[in-house]
Amino acid sequence: MTEPLKSVLIANRGEIALRVIRACKELGIKSVLAYSEADAQSLPVQLADQAVCIGPAQVAQSYRNAQAVISAALAYKVDAIHPGYGFLSENADFAALCEDEGVTFVGPASDVIRRMGDKIEAKKIARRAGVPTVPGSVGAVSEYREALAIANEVGYPMLIKAAAGGGGRGMRVVETAETLERDLAEIMSEAETAFGDPSVYIERYLTDIRHIEIQVISDGETVLHLGERDCTAQRRNQKLIEESPSPALDDTLRRGLSEAATALCREVGYRNAGTVEFVFDNIDRTYYFIEMNTRIQVEHPVTEMVTGLDLIKMQLQIAGGQPITLTQDDVRLNGHAIECRINAEDPQNGFAPSPGVVGAFRAPGGFGVRLDSHVQAGYAIPPFYDSMIGKLICWGNDRDEAIERAIRALDELVVDGIITTADFHKEILRSTKFSHGHFNTAFVAELLAARVG
Repeated sequence: MTEPLKSVLIANRGEIALRVIRACKELGIKSVLAYSEADAQSLPVQLADQAVCIGPAQVAQSYRNAQAVISAALAYKVDAIHPGYGFLSENADFAALCEDEGVTFVGPASDVIRRMGDKIEAKKIARRAGVPTVPGSVGAVSEYREALAIANEVGYPMLIKAAAGGGGRGMRVVETAETLERDLAEIMSEAETAFGDPSVYIERYLTDIRHIEIQVISDGETVLHLGERDCTAQRRNQKLIEESPSPALDDTLRRGLSEAATALCREVGYRNAGTVEFVFDNIDRTYYFIEMNTRIQVEHPVTEMVTGLDLIKMQLQIAGGQPITLTQDDVRLNGHAIECRINAEDPQNGFAPSPGVVGAFRAPGGFGVRLDSHVQAGYAIPPFYDSMIGKLICWGNDRDEAIERAIRALDELVVDGIITTADFHKEILRSTKFSHGHFNTAFVAELLAARVG
């Protein structure tokens, strides 16, 4: 066991930076925030113990500038760097740089990030751990004949995916053999351009699916699963609403998913917080591993609300060498939680970004309501970053109560001066399919199409 962390550099912005600052304060850890020029007046800068500007607004020169971040960490002599999510959080080279410089990276080891970030390698690891994977290629596919042989085995439609892709990018559905050769060449070219890696793999395309993930946390010895999150309400592969528990699972399926996730963690020697993602086939009610996110997730508060555990604190404690003191039997899932991602976007205009200055701002409150946001009245939303301005998380004794509480809280939320997705979230929550829990990843697109029709 090493000494607990005394100081942490937070290499991120917005609500996740604020979330880590608050956890640091409660643990007696000094927080140093690395920020860009565009975020100089932000709430995280105001609340951190210290703040250091690491570059201009452009992420390549600030939040994704590994050398600028590590230089700030060394200059302020911090014990560790918390990367939040996005930016450098799943960058194996940056984690290795931290290791080389003797600064603790709050996350798994660089080799684990690298292996799990390669979707082809991750799939091989999952298979070794006995975790079911979507039928398809075992390794990378680089030529048409190989792709055609796999297609003949898997069948159409099938999915070509960039090995280094993520966030819904680098994927293409192939409907027939006639377009396979062209589709393969184009997606490989796109993968090379977008991710610097032309590697692709092929999977059966499942048409009626849910997206379900298991939150895990490990100190390298003890591996805990903390229940699932259902992230099926998506638009263009981007999550909009997450909830726990999933309305689609029974106890047998839930246990199978959880055991699969912990088996994968043990196989790869995982340490810190992570999320194991699965697709769940609504037709034959089976699940398949798709990837692992080796970082804290945007939607981690959903798990916190149903477990009562502070995942950011646990991350920091594990990074400081403190073992997990809980057993799996200590983890109790209570009630139901729903998270709505509030974005500065206009749903009536193709979800176009809506940056600007926030006028009046009112946060919802009351029992079971939590708003994670860095926004306040007078805050100028910069146009350089992700459009999410907050996460509304509501807890209820059951799913119906959580839904009603979320609608009530969305009604209370006021963010003047910009357009947000709050009303669209109410539309989703009030829909029959969502309230009954019978929907798939195409649900939001169908809802939008019906509105236009």
